[in-house]
Amino acid sequence: MSLLKMLMNAQGGQGLGQLAQQFGMSEDQAGGLAGMLAPAIAQGAKKRAEQGGLDTILGQFTGEAQGAYLDDPVAAAAPEGRAQGENFLENVFGSREASQGLAAEAANRTGVSPDTVSQFLPAIAAMLQGGMQRNLPDSAISGMMQGGSGAGGAGSGGGIMGMVGGLLGGGGAGQGSGGALDMLTGMLDADGDGSAMDDILDRFMKR
Repeated sequence: MSLLKMLMNAQGGQGLGQLAQQFGMSEDQAGGLAGMLAPAIAQGAKKRAEQGGLDTILGQFTGEAQGAYLDDPVAAAAPEGRAQGENFLENVFGSREASQGLAAEAANRTGVSPDTVSQFLPAIAAMLQGGMQRNLPDSAISGMMQGGSGAGGAGSGGGIMGMVGGLLGGGGAGQGSGGALDMLTGMLDADGDGSAMDDILDRFMKR
């Protein structure tokens, strides 16, 4: 399951509509923004991991402290939820300026107010972080950090890596020689379609 599908399935498919209400947007506007921002967050996390920040990204998915945000868009849109989302985005993109730049670009492409998008983005981020925390067992994260392709029997297509890949729709990505990095990046781009905003991520992300 891609991060976008996870978001669209929240609250039995009602999550995005509930989130839209918190910011005075239509559900169509929220869906259009989510279609840009969720894949961009996934691609940003992939790039951060590929640049040597694998442990940083995996650390964001440890535990379930933010898990409730996926099921409670009102809480995700509240100041505390958005603050958590901002922290998550800063770890993914490397700076707060990067997430602000992403929000500005999304606003420009959709016609939604920049102020609205700048609040909507961290709320979505909080929901996505919560969803990944809920779906990625800590044992799987520990296995990725400790052993790469050898952890938990991943090289044979079973064990921890196989379990997580099946859970999130990553298929066989990362099994074999690719190890933990390939497993994570396969999950983060489960649809294999990248992001409509890939062309600007490199400009915003801090190395």
